[in-house]
Amino acid sequence: MSVGRDLTTRGGRVAVATTTYLYFALILLLPLGWLVWEALGFGATALLEKLRSDAALHAFWLTAVIAALTAVLNGVFGIALAITFTRQRFFGRSLANALIDMPFAVSPVVAGLMIILVYGPRGLLGFFFEGVGLPMIFALPGMVLASVFVTFPFVVRELIPVLEQAGTEMEEAARTLGAPPWAVFREVTFPTIRGALAYGTALTVARSLGEFGAVLVVSGNIALRTQTAPLFVYQAYADFDMPAAFAASLVLILVAIAMLVLLGVWRRRRDRLERRRV
Repeated sequence: MSVGRDLTTRGGRVAVATTTYLYFALILLLPLGWLVWEALGFGATALLEKLRSDAALHAFWLTAVIAALTAVLNGVFGIALAITFTRQRFFGRSLANALIDMPFAVSPVVAGLMIILVYGPRGLLGFFFEGVGLPMIFALPGMVLASVFVTFPFVVRELIPVLEQAGTEMEEAARTLGAPPWAVFREVTFPTIRGALAYGTALTVARSLGEFGAVLVVSGNIALRTQTAPLFVYQAYADFDMPAAFAASLVLILVAIAMLVLLGVWRRRRDRLERRRV
């Protein structure tokens, strides 16, 4: 009997399902559940005490600031890039479109090194920023830049298909009626991309909250200065401060789960609206 026929039998389907669920459990559920179990073993009092430390509070505050700035920058420039790619034709467009996904292929550590080579004190542009009193490396600007790099594709890739599907007829009609460019964007383009923009921004925030490699390289992991929440977890683990590492990990996990739930709800809502339009 062939493998294809084996999979159509009840026993074959059960075997495939069991293997799939086992793989899912071993890769995702078991590590997650065991971390939560180990963390709760320290007790809520010990965990809360670690979360109330100055280093932990500063790390989470810095992580939130970086995620917010990253979302704003990638949101604004993501809109501009998506409109440029879908509404204009220019030399090298195909290559530029392919390069949008480069952050997905490049190691975050390599991305951090690239940023240092360009924006470091001895980098290509670093002397300029140092001269105007805006150091990029081992400071907030460089950390934001690293986060922007690794999350760059999310908003653009969400917006481009929506703009291509929408076409240009409504925008051209608005221009024909005398609407200025900003009015066309506000009244026609933005309502079209609003849902995709929100989804892409949520993905950007979720990815930024957990970024480690690129931020580690450009920040120096300085406590109470350039240490984000993931770096706090790493440093606590390296220092054998397991309650602190587990406490911060639990917060990051809860935030990640909340983001995933919200994204799932948003995606289902968006799919229902699209089906109604059709």
